[in-house]
Amino acid sequence: MNSAASGVIAVVLAAGRGRRFGSDKRIAQLSDGQGLLAATVARAQRHFAQVYVVLREGDDPQALGLTSQTHLVRCADADQGVGNSLAAAIAQVATIHSQARAVAVLLGDMPWLADLTLQQLVHAADSSRIVFPVYNGERGHPVIFGRQYWSQLQSLKGDQGARAILQEHAHSCIPLEVEDAAILLDVDHPDAIR
Repeated sequence: MNSAASGVIAVVLAAGRGRRFGSDKRIAQLSDGQGLLAATVARAQRHFAQVYVVLREGDDPQALGLTSQTHLVRCADADQGVGNSLAAAIAQVATIHSQARAVAVLLGDMPWLADLTLQQLVHAADSSRIVFPVYNGERGHPVIFGRQYWSQLQSLKGDQGARAILQEHAHSCIPLEVEDAAILLDVDHPDAIR
């Protein structure tokens, strides 16, 4: 991990139900035999100072393929929407990492992000910026929010997510062109894994 990564914390959102998948996609096996969520978390851990995984109250991290060293955020009201999960995660990160300059928000079902993409995003992160990758004109994930926006993230609720924050602060958004189609590839259906 380079020195730029030391000030950027990652949050992996993994408390959703993934109903379109038909079963718990977090444990769905990739072609290399690794679980979907475990692969996503392992990739993030190579590039960020700390990685926090947001889970529902009753989730068993070991059953999801996560190690005992994985930092967890338990979101009691995760079923109310991604906004609640994100708010809970940012609140915990802000309390523990008072010196961090930014937080990267990753989706738990995006295991194929290129290492170079994550490195470029971390390098571009700043406390007053919102940085996101763009591939062929389409915005993807992860999105990195500078510390300046954390209080707004902590007030999110329901299914809204952070879209309104991106719109409100468009002047602070830094699109980063990448050669990585994986920024657009999340797993909603079983055939997406193949």
